[in-house]
Amino acid sequence: MVGKPAIFFIFNVKHQSMIPKSALIPAEFYQGYIDLIKEEDFREAIRKNTKQFRKLTEGISRKKFDYAYADGKWTIREMLQHIIDAERVFSYRALTFSRKDASPLPGFDENNWAAQAGGSNRRWKDLLEEFASVRQATQYLYDSLSDDQLTFAGQANGRPLNGYTLGFIIPGHVAHHMRILRERYL
Repeated sequence: MVGKPAIFFIFNVKHQSMIPKSALIPAEFYQGYIDLIKEEDFREAIRKNTKQFRKLTEGISRKKFDYAYADGKWTIREMLQHIIDAERVFSYRALTFSRKDASPLPGFDENNWAAQAGGSNRRWKDLLEEFASVRQATQYLYDSLSDDQLTFAGQANGRPLNGYTLGFIIPGHVAHHMRILRERYL
């Protein structure tokens, strides 16, 4: 039987985590990123971080896109590609753990990934749009997760980690690169 097309509504459920920030899994390599996040609610931190990053990147001059502050350092365009890649990795880890999959996840060599990504050949506008899409997907993922899903611990790069901790690492990683952009590139 042919009928009217189904209409689907997407509800953006806003959860407030009841998990205290003191329950973060210690993440030595990522602690600097976590320390940059002052909010108690990582979802709010992600939303604020998105707005701050958009504002910063919209103000970057075209002349600076391919600037690197020293030999062997990434250009701003390559850094943006790295930020996108890292967010995908962090979100995948959060998704895996939230599904209570304890399979150990590998680390990733950010410098090798950057060398292979081709970020320097990408259009700036495309990179910004891709970041916006990836970040929106991250927000949808986190808005869908319960505290139980967030606290399931798995392993990444040989260390324990969970979605809750990654919820602070994600905006912290971007905040880290925003600080580097301001101090060394702009």
